[in-house]
Amino acid sequence: MIRRNHTIKINLPGGIVSAGDLFSIVTAAEKARVIDVQFGTRQQIILKVADQYVQELTGSLQVSQIQFEVNSDRFPNIVSSYVTENVFGNSNWLSEGVYKDILDGFDYKPALKINIVDGDQTFVPFFTGNINFISAAAGNYWHLYIRFPKTTIIFRWKEIVYSQDIPRISKAIEEKIFLHKSVFFARNAADGNELYSMIQSAHHFVYGSVKEDLHLPDFTLPYYEGFNMYDNKSWLGIYRRDELFSLNFLKDACMICMQTKVGQLYTTPWKSLIIKGIEHADRKIWDYVLGKYRINVRHASNELNWQIEDNCEEGLNLKRYLIRQFDKEDVRTFGLCFAIKTQPNTGLFGSIIIRKLINESANQRKNLDRYDILYTKDFNPNSKDFILFRKNIEKENLGIYLVSLCKHFYELESKEELIVHAIYRQGALLDDSSLAPSITIFQCRHCLSVYDTLYGDEVNAIAPGTIFADIPAAYECPTCNAPKDDFVEIKKMSLIV
Repeated sequence: MIRRNHTIKINLPGGIVSAGDLFSIVTAAEKARVIDVQFGTRQQIILKVADQYVQELTGSLQVSQIQFEVNSDRFPNIVSSYVTENVFGNSNWLSEGVYKDILDGFDYKPALKINIVDGDQTFVPFFTGNINFISAAAGNYWHLYIRFPKTTIIFRWKEIVYSQDIPRISKAIEEKIFLHKSVFFARNAADGNELYSMIQSAHHFVYGSVKEDLHLPDFTLPYYEGFNMYDNKSWLGIYRRDELFSLNFLKDACMICMQTKVGQLYTTPWKSLIIKGIEHADRKIWDYVLGKYRINVRHASNELNWQIEDNCEEGLNLKRYLIRQFDKEDVRTFGLCFAIKTQPNTGLFGSIIIRKLINESANQRKNLDRYDILYTKDFNPNSKDFILFRKNIEKENLGIYLVSLCKHFYELESKEELIVHAIYRQGALLDDSSLAPSITIFQCRHCLSVYDTLYGDEVNAIAPGTIFADIPAAYECPTCNAPKDDFVEIKKMSLIV
């Protein structure tokens, strides 16, 4: 058995790759006995290769002038929403030509994460970069948000930035942040105003005035699989359940693109592939190649709205397990997206986060792995304001709590103007029996965690169905360890799903 223990990462700036370049990459990978290609959350290509073939693969990539990294991620890919143009709506002024001009202006390899994103779409996340450009209402200008490395601190630039200055200001910001790492890296006290002053005193850029605050659209994840019509043509979205695209399929796809004058393919932050500009007459050949490789292009939306760390089999296995739980319960997840984090500081995008607790002892068995469940304020996946829902949960009980949290999300959606969410809304709680039947629950006055008889408390080994009065007096809040006496009785509306 060949051990594929080296990882080759190839950046595709903006998530764009020409059919010819992808064909060269796939051909080189094939010679090096690579079997599958993966796409990363930052729209890059990931290849796994064995020891004896690394030199052959890297040599072939160098001949094709394709830049790569071996077993490292020093230079994160530039993420863009270029893939969304025409297929998921159009901005008033932003076009593929504007994206290309900006991307062509980068004369260096960024070591910080840069996102260049249309403010009218929600397919590509806005704030997963360290340097985040979001299109403004004024033509050719962008809002700029800095998320300091290894923090959730976000600083809004005081002006909007001109398109042609994006590469230069990105380079200037990166240089200052790395020059002053002790000030800006992994520091919750990082001061955006200090960085702003440094840039202003050393550089001149074309700015515009911020005449109105940035208003991002409500999050919805469009269905991104299968054939879809636009402008008398079709685009094709391909998602793979195991995140693996076979080399043979990609070779055929590249050849079809080149033969039918489709110049580019696009990768997405959801690790899928999108091909635009398919003429109606060419649909049959695409149907043929999809059938040849038995590629399903109609997965349920429950399976598509997940972010998993790159090259993470553990995360994939947990996702499969949880999807089976969702299917069993027939859970609706539209409007939500989920992230599974098995390692700290991976910066994944999600409104609900399943975060693995790092085992302190190397002797702990796999079945003792435990997880925290968090969600973002208002279930907005672009928020960095995380709220703990449940902590220290065994894998076997994750599905129960996630289903509960999904139901609460729809409770909020359905009755937003009438009710206050018992788990994360602060303020006066409504108690109007004329609106809907009420259910008694108990809420910690300190951290707002909730004890619900229906679910019990897995952390404290309280079985589902146990009423609060029967819980031992020594009971403590699973989140903040407050005593039982600090829980108050409240009413919640019956769940509407």
